[in-house]
Amino acid sequence: MNVLILTFFGGLAGFLKFYLVLLTIRIYITWFPNINAYTQPFASLGKMTDPYLRVFRGLIPALFGIDLSTILGYLLLNFFIDFFSSAANTI
Repeated sequence: MNVLILTFFGGLAGFLKFYLVLLTIRIYITWFPNINAYTQPFASLGKMTDPYLRVFRGLIPALFGIDLSTILGYLLLNFFIDFFSSAANTI
């Protein structure tokens, strides 16, 4: 049973790390106005990451036109990565 939990938590932590990389790429794309975010493969990246980012939009008001709500998304994702990684290592 411990092996199953260890594998599940380790796999979930790995998936969340990969998703964090996708979020980082998505944010970097928005910084470059010459990249069309509505063409492939960037549109698929947006479809994968926007539902998660939409949860945090509006929680923190924009500061000087910059949406800071994605920081909450990063913090929550990092918290879960640390939680599942440490849970997988302690079992």
